[in-house]
Amino acid sequence: MTTTEFSSSQQRIAELRRLLDHYNDHYYRLDDPLIPDAEYDQLFRELQQLEADHPELITRDSPTQRVGAAPQSGFQSVTHALPMLSLDNAFSDQELRDFDRRVSERLASSTAIDYVAEPKIDGLAVTLRYQQGELIRAATRGDGTSGEEVTHNIRTLRTIPLRLRGDDWPALLEVRGEVYISRADFQRLNAAQQRSGEKRFANPRNAAAGSLRQLDPRICAKRPLRFTSYGIGEISDPPPARYALLLEQLDRWGLPIAAERQVVHGAEGCIAYYQQLAARRDQLPYDIDGIVYKVDDLADQQRLGSLSRAPRWAIARKFPAEEQSTRLLAIDIQVGRTGVLTPVARLEPVEVAGVTVTNATLHNAEEIARKEIRVGDTVVVRRAGEVIPQVVAVLHAERPADTTRYCFPQRCPVCGSEVIRDADQVALRCSGGLVCAAQRKEAIRHFASRRAMDIEGLGDKLVEQLVDRGLIHSPADLFTLDLATLAALERMGRKSAENLLNALQRAKQTQLDRFLFALGIREVGEATAKALANHFLTLEKLLAADREALLAVRDVGPVVADHLLTFFRQPDNLAVISALRQAGVEWPARSPSTTTLPLHGKTVVLTGTLSRPRSTIKAELEAQGAKVSGSISAKSDYLIAGADAGSKRAKAEALGIPILDEKGLEQLLAGGKGEPPP
Repeated sequence: MTTTEFSSSQQRIAELRRLLDHYNDHYYRLDDPLIPDAEYDQLFRELQQLEADHPELITRDSPTQRVGAAPQSGFQSVTHALPMLSLDNAFSDQELRDFDRRVSERLASSTAIDYVAEPKIDGLAVTLRYQQGELIRAATRGDGTSGEEVTHNIRTLRTIPLRLRGDDWPALLEVRGEVYISRADFQRLNAAQQRSGEKRFANPRNAAAGSLRQLDPRICAKRPLRFTSYGIGEISDPPPARYALLLEQLDRWGLPIAAERQVVHGAEGCIAYYQQLAARRDQLPYDIDGIVYKVDDLADQQRLGSLSRAPRWAIARKFPAEEQSTRLLAIDIQVGRTGVLTPVARLEPVEVAGVTVTNATLHNAEEIARKEIRVGDTVVVRRAGEVIPQVVAVLHAERPADTTRYCFPQRCPVCGSEVIRDADQVALRCSGGLVCAAQRKEAIRHFASRRAMDIEGLGDKLVEQLVDRGLIHSPADLFTLDLATLAALERMGRKSAENLLNALQRAKQTQLDRFLFALGIREVGEATAKALANHFLTLEKLLAADREALLAVRDVGPVVADHLLTFFRQPDNLAVISALRQAGVEWPARSPSTTTLPLHGKTVVLTGTLSRPRSTIKAELEAQGAKVSGSISAKSDYLIAGADAGSKRAKAEALGIPILDEKGLEQLLAGGKGEPPP
């Protein structure tokens, strides 16, 4: 090797050590990972190879000679009686076979080695020290030689016994394991953080590490931390002969162990377990990033020994990286069939979990703002199992100086209609439901549905044909279809075409409330459409109504009023309504007397088993002007109770709402007040 080549290797080793120390500090001490695990592993393996090529350059402070980072200030430092070593990694079946071969050769074994396989839970490594069965100290792994004392926080974990069960435990026992948060608990924790206006955690591992490092144990006690054991350190009595038996002993003493553990035989047994668990990875209740294999025979573990940072008797088989970093090239907006606008990241191609990813979801405008995502950023992309890839973080340290904040469009990129915010204040939606090409099929399906215009024979497949062939662009175009066009469609024929044309002709004679419902206005269901028709009597008066006039309608609140105003101020929507009227869609004039029907303004609830179909009773009540609701509230006027009425009856009794049987219902429909059952 030339002097130049040696100098280049020396410089690269120094650079790798500096980078890995920096990333270690952020990952272990600050709980703020700067790069995906896969990139860290790649850098670490490069340093290992360079040091193997140049052993004279290995130093005691190299990342390959230690684990993690130094303890965080604010916690008392604890020196481990026995070092808490890290693990070497295997990334392929062949590397796992090579590990098994080395073990067999060192042990001079001619038979398959037994290993204990366990899921590698993604959490924070800790050690628990028990004396005379009582927990006296807990510490984090830290740099492997010394860690941070976290006894005050560990004592708040209900999965960790303060005193060991039974009476056969050794006088001194040091248990090692992982503190983590389950996926379900993590979702609940982040929801609580959001409700209280606090910062959400990036992932379960960060949440677990951050919780365990709280100086106030009352905060840690509120976090859903769990613990699982995976080994021992110092012990005063000889342990069982095998690691699998040791785990069972820990379990008997009340220390949690992994339910997914399994004894496997040789390299092929290890590989089979890997394939089995990888297939079920997404169904596990916690995050794992691989599998740990340990020689089962503890005497063989002692014979194999350890290197400076990792034992020779264990290895971690890592799953393909689920996270990688890449550059965000652009943000596109996709409009869904219901009008929801979803931002999509266009990425420089990157391989994540064995698949080349070029697009990833950004969820919504709030997520873009919360993560401060900008075009040109280097972002972390995650793909777990078959889940759609998503951008989970931004590497702000690598942000170019010329990036600008992303502004979400105020007009639909497909049709140009106004973008409105949903009632949940998260989703943004196109308001041009009648004309937007992205929503066209859904809008026409709804328009033709039985409870709307009731166009018999216009099914989903036919709607798709008509739209895909460009024969219709809005509901109004349905009434321009002719016999020849329809008969030429797949699976139609002349008779089916004639039947559909007849159905379209019948649909022209409708009711104002059905027409309003058929328009598909956001939040305007059948009951609200009926209330609008009864209040305004004509479409013209409804179109001319301002916000105050809309809020005067029963069933119309601020959100519905805003949706109505937005819908009716879109010129394209008004053009479709005009085209429908010109095509002959009409309804009988409504008289002001419809608002003076006997049950106008009354809210009725049905419950229990009734002698007639509820749909029939509902139609009769609505014909008398009543609103039929699905739930009891203080605003309800009557509860119609059939047999086996349950909680609704109890609630009505508590609220003092009149309860009628079917005889009382008949009296009510006949124009009386109805009589409660005896």
